[in-house]
Amino acid sequence: MEANQMNSTMLAFVGDSYYDLKIREMLCKSGVNKPNRLHQLAVKYVSAHAQATTLAYLIEIEFLTEKELEVVKKGRNTKSRSVPKNTDVLTYAHSTAFEALIGYLYLTEQFDRLDAIVSKSIEYKNGVTN
Repeated sequence: MEANQMNSTMLAFVGDSYYDLKIREMLCKSGVNKPNRLHQLAVKYVSAHAQATTLAYLIEIEFLTEKELEVVKKGRNTKSRSVPKNTDVLTYAHSTAFEALIGYLYLTEQFDRLDAIVSKSIEYKNGVTN
């Protein structure tokens, strides 16, 4: 199935995994070697709140293309069957939109653009987290 034919939930499923892996890779390369500390640091990047604020930042600085904004809008409007545990529905919707964007870029093999968005996301979170 082509990425353009996948629903946003499927894109977010892939995007969640990819983004989580990239964050874990970055943290491991940073020299942190304690599993508990790695987890604590990862949450600052991959939590629903972190992803939602990162997406808002990328939109605010006009970093996303029209097509990417289209994917984000579809992802944000996806109806979820699950209830978020540690966040509100709006934040969860925006984090799903961020994950759908990452999944879309991965599945359409836009790896340079994917790297640019992941890098910009990490830079942003490094600027607002301790």
